[in-house]
This record gives sequence, C-alpha cells and structure tokens, in this order.
Amino acid sequence: MIELGALVLLGLVGLAVLFAVSVIVKAVLWVVLLPLRLVFWLVGGLLLLPILLFKFLLAGIIFLVSIPVIIVSMIAAVAALLAAMLLPLLPLVLLLALIWYLVRPESQALVRG
Repeated sequence: MIELGALVLLGLVGLAVLFAVSVIVKAVLWVVLLPLRLVFWLVGGLLLLPILLFKFLLAGIIFLVSIPVIIVSMIAAVAALLAAMLLPLLPLVLLLALIWYLVRPESQALVRG
C-alpha cells in the first residue's frame, strides 16, 4: 500500500515538473516571438485600417438612412397600440353618442316666421 502512495506522489511530482517546464517554455516563446507578433500586429493594423474606416463610414450611412424608417415604424407602433386600447371602447362611445343625440335640447330658431 505504501508503494501505491509513493507511485501517486511520484506521478504528482512528475506532473508538477511537466507543468513548470511548460510554463517556462511558454514564457520563453512569448518573449522570443514578441517582436514578430508586434510587427504582424502593426502591419495588419495598417492594412486593415482603410477597411475598418470604410466599414465605419458605411455603417454611419446605413444608420442615417434607417432613422426615418425607425421613426415611421415607431409612430405606426404607437398608433396601433392606441387603436388596440381604444377599439374596445367604440361600442360604448357609439352608445353615448346615441344617448346624447336623443336627449340633447332642440336648437331654437333665431327668427320666427
């Protein structure tokens, strides 16, 4: 049983050494390849800058074109919401209009003839 514990401990130590070596190799490669990555980043950024500026310009134009469509759709949505809220009241309004028509006073003629 002690041998099994020793083997597990030896495996864990080996794993720790492997992780430590991999961290050191990664750090060394990161430092060694940093100038190359910076050059690629600079060249890629300079090459992509006109494309990104064109994308920004195109997005702005599309936004300006879509503003009237958005405003019209918002007005239509508000009108539809008001119609949906007021439509159930239409029979009541018609009933009140009929009652008002029936009970309103007769208008007096200004000149009797």
